[in-house]
Amino acid sequence: MMPNSVLDIRDERFLAVVESDAALEVIADGFKFLEGPIWHPRDHHLIFSDIIGDTMYRWLAGQGTSVFRRPSHMANGNTYDRKGCILTCEHATSRLTRTDPQGRTEVLASHYQGKELNSPNDIIVKSDGRIYFTDPNSGRNEPYGVARPQELAFQGVYRLDPQTGKLTLLVDDFEKPNGLCFSGDEKLLFINDTVRQHIRVFEVGQDGLLSKGRLFAELSGDGVGVADGMKVDCAGRLFCTGPGGVWVYDQKAELLGRILVPRQAANFTWGDADMCSLYITASQTLYRIRVKNAGQPLF
Repeated sequence: MMPNSVLDIRDERFLAVVESDAALEVIADGFKFLEGPIWHPRDHHLIFSDIIGDTMYRWLAGQGTSVFRRPSHMANGNTYDRKGCILTCEHATSRLTRTDPQGRTEVLASHYQGKELNSPNDIIVKSDGRIYFTDPNSGRNEPYGVARPQELAFQGVYRLDPQTGKLTLLVDDFEKPNGLCFSGDEKLLFINDTVRQHIRVFEVGQDGLLSKGRLFAELSGDGVGVADGMKVDCAGRLFCTGPGGVWVYDQKAELLGRILVPRQAANFTWGDADMCSLYITASQTLYRIRVKNAGQPLF
């Protein structure tokens, strides 16, 4: 089927994801490079990062955009933990931080085996409270970070136990690990690689460690963009930014279609009262599009 102005339909089942006449709405514009959107399921606001602008913003319907934190240490990925604290990946400092609802911030991780982390990028929290994050070297280069030598010899994926502070290296054979997300039952962990332009999937053991990694999908197509932000909706479909916009796969890794975005889509999250609006951070612009299935609230 031929794409319309917003949808690139590869399978008719894609119309169960988004209406054929769906439209992208510009929510905010004029930034430098947006990332890390997270929706607060109770206060109904959006927090997102402008990496190059060194600022985190809050957007609230009817009030618009305001500064949440400046400087942000070139924050990239964000998420909420189970207590509603914001977890943030900082490119400029190579730190993982936690900010409580009162605005108090503490450092959760900055080093592995005595060496600085590369630059934490994307982050998620399992239902048991353990934190998983990717650590490529993107933030050690301009303009998305501060130019400085890399101390670690690899670009890894980690698990952090916030109770003990123990940092566990899970995988170290990615060329540039970026987005990651769990399946709905948390038995699988999806991780993509920006350079290799593919998604891998791992089984998650009861101990939280990973095994049986395999290739899930490859993203190759027209349009600007790379494998980056990634999440699963309540129906188990995998959404991942890539060339041209947001790619949507079923649980068998069959591509259903793409939501086409005019600018480089880096990340996204579900929001609004019904969790059926997809907020997309794309370079200088924050977009919104309505979808038919809700995303999973972060806490």
